[in-house]
Amino acid sequence: MRKIRALAELARLDKPIGTLLLLWPTLWALWLAAEGFPDWHLLFIFIAGVFSMRSAGCVINDYADRKVDGFVERTKNRPLPSGRVSEKEALCFFAVLCLISFVLVLFTDIKTILLSFVGLGLAALYPFMKRVTHLPQLFLGLAFSWSIPMAYVAQGGDLGDIELWMLFIANVFWTIAYDSYYAMVDRDDDLKIGIKSTAILFAQYDLLIILFLQGLALSLLVWVGVIRELGLWFYLSLVLCAALFLQQSWQARKREKPACFKSFLDNNRIGLCVFIGFVTGFFVH
Repeated sequence: MRKIRALAELARLDKPIGTLLLLWPTLWALWLAAEGFPDWHLLFIFIAGVFSMRSAGCVINDYADRKVDGFVERTKNRPLPSGRVSEKEALCFFAVLCLISFVLVLFTDIKTILLSFVGLGLAALYPFMKRVTHLPQLFLGLAFSWSIPMAYVAQGGDLGDIELWMLFIANVFWTIAYDSYYAMVDRDDDLKIGIKSTAILFAQYDLLIILFLQGLALSLLVWVGVIRELGLWFYLSLVLCAALFLQQSWQARKREKPACFKSFLDNNRIGLCVFIGFVTGFFVH
């Protein structure tokens, strides 16, 4: 039972925020491709797939950070650095979670299956980027956005649709922004142990650049709404998102760790607002 609890903690089952931040854009893509409610079986497949792949991403992330997490106050008690889960057990658990995700995607079409290999590669690559570049959040954005083309194509959308890639890039910008708040929490520790992040790269301009990225994301979502003629309710949801982004920035203005972490967590409301915008936009339309 103790081992099961440790594995559940390794997969972040006790911290669902990452799953939700991955789930919302997946639902956006399904609703966009379906122009309304998607197929029930696809809804189940992608919700379950989000849970299994986010868990797999957490496992491989902790495996990549196993030698440095012990030096960071926030992560020193995680299952790997604390010894509650071995390296071999973590890799086996990662393989099982990836297998579950692959079995799920087998119930879609061949294009979605092929796209899933790219998603797996991005999920495995991201954790190692923080040692190579100050832009690991970009790679997280790509990994967290890849479910968008997968869901869109599975629901019958065309990979050539411009609105698909606008949605994809918007989500990349949004992910970089919210994960920069997350990185601001660990900035001092990361500087000591040599881990790179956008929080370190942006330095004193962090809040300004985050707002700029959020503005780019909203601008692209506006264009998605224009192309699909989503109407007033969709745009009102984006106005609310803009207000929430400003509230996050004000909240983190002193760069205190609890405030920055809260600004990160508050992005769940952004994902929900945009989702409601898509649902109401197509319903009213």
